[in-house]
Amino acid sequence: MITVHDKQFELYLKEADIQSDVRRVAAEISRDLKDKNPLLCPTLTGAFMFMTDLARALDFDAETYFVKYSSYSGMSSTGRVKTELPFPAKCKGRHVVIVEDIVDTGITMEAMLGELRKLEPAGIYIATYLFKPDSFRKDFKIDYVGRSIPNDFILGYGLDYDNFGRFYKDIYVVK
Repeated sequence: MITVHDKQFELYLKEADIQSDVRRVAAEISRDLKDKNPLLCPTLTGAFMFMTDLARALDFDAETYFVKYSSYSGMSSTGRVKTELPFPAKCKGRHVVIVEDIVDTGITMEAMLGELRKLEPAGIYIATYLFKPDSFRKDFKIDYVGRSIPNDFILGYGLDYDNFGRFYKDIYVVK
């Protein structure tokens, strides 16, 4: 049990299970994109841990450019997407993999896809460690999913509660 701000969280996923999922996703991406010179675009701040482990598990080297889009405040989405670091012009003509920590409603990802399409990439792929199918309300494909989970609030492994709790190696669920 851990406490972050005013909430208590209990263990949900252990590091070993997370790493097993990451290796599987890396193998899928390697199989599909190894020869396409993809540009990996992880989203700050949450995806940095997943991106680090994913990059180490890929069987090819790839260029990386961090982007920052957000719609969360506290434990819920604001419904508005804020762009802080947009996709770079170098996306044009490239296969781009958006690397996310979690996709739930899809609001942020939908806005990101709209911005990225304007840059005319050769292909767009979405890799997320966690996916909440019960919350998802959009109509786009997620190409690589580490694990589908229920609609619970979680933290750890890059995921936060008001900017705290990101650095746990395991993932916790609010109690």
